[in-house]
Amino acid sequence: MTTLYLVATPIGNLEDISARALRVLREVPLIAAEDTRHSGKLLAHFGIPTKMTSYHDHNKGLKLEPILEALQKHDVALISDAGTPTINDPGYELVNAALAAGHTVSPIPGPSAPIAALTVSGLPTDAFLYLGYLPRKQGERRAYVEQVASLPYTLIFLETPHRLLNALSDLQKILGDRNIAVARELTKLFEEIYRGPLSAAHAHFSAQPQRGELTLVVAGAPPNVGRWTEDRVCAEIQARFANGESPSQLSKEAAKDAGWGKKEVYSLVMEMRK
Repeated sequence: MTTLYLVATPIGNLEDISARALRVLREVPLIAAEDTRHSGKLLAHFGIPTKMTSYHDHNKGLKLEPILEALQKHDVALISDAGTPTINDPGYELVNAALAAGHTVSPIPGPSAPIAALTVSGLPTDAFLYLGYLPRKQGERRAYVEQVASLPYTLIFLETPHRLLNALSDLQKILGDRNIAVARELTKLFEEIYRGPLSAAHAHFSAQPQRGELTLVVAGAPPNVGRWTEDRVCAEIQARFANGESPSQLSKEAAKDAGWGKKEVYSLVMEMRK
């Protein structure tokens, strides 16, 4: 059975591509690329004449079957615009479909912005949670962060330049003034890695225009520092119930004081009401 190769490509510096990746891209009869124009420049730089077909979020429904048909005849390589395919890039559906059809799926590892940023962040790397792009809308963004506020793992997010300041503000509001590393333009000419508290990061990036790809690496919650016991939270819930607060408002305010996640407190509220 043929193989679908997931080939990691540079996130900036072309020297980061591996010898194995170059060999596979030369040997396969077909490359499925997120943007054939963008990838065409990469292939031209290395003198690789392999045929390409586009495969991206807007056409994956149409292209899935033709690529699977190609896999019936020969190996295919999947590449994204930069970094490792399927990590915030198209490919998940294709991988599952290829596996279901009995094909081999093989990684050709290499650059990945989230991992690169984590390794240089100065924050713990033994346990981390990659969460992709933060939601665009403030309410959704804050709710998204609240879900992981109490977790001890280092948190990794992607963000766009025009939303960076709002994201930093919301992260500080929900998580407190934790340490963060903001990695910008990794491996490129104007690479910058800012490390410090969230408040200082906001001040730093407020003083200059934001450009380039951004990865945010945020410290996890300290183990039980300032976190109330469940008995104390239950007592607070009862007191707030007595004051006539709604479950939603109660959960929000109590979570902030107790160092718990809003959803954790809300679940406890619902249990106590039963």
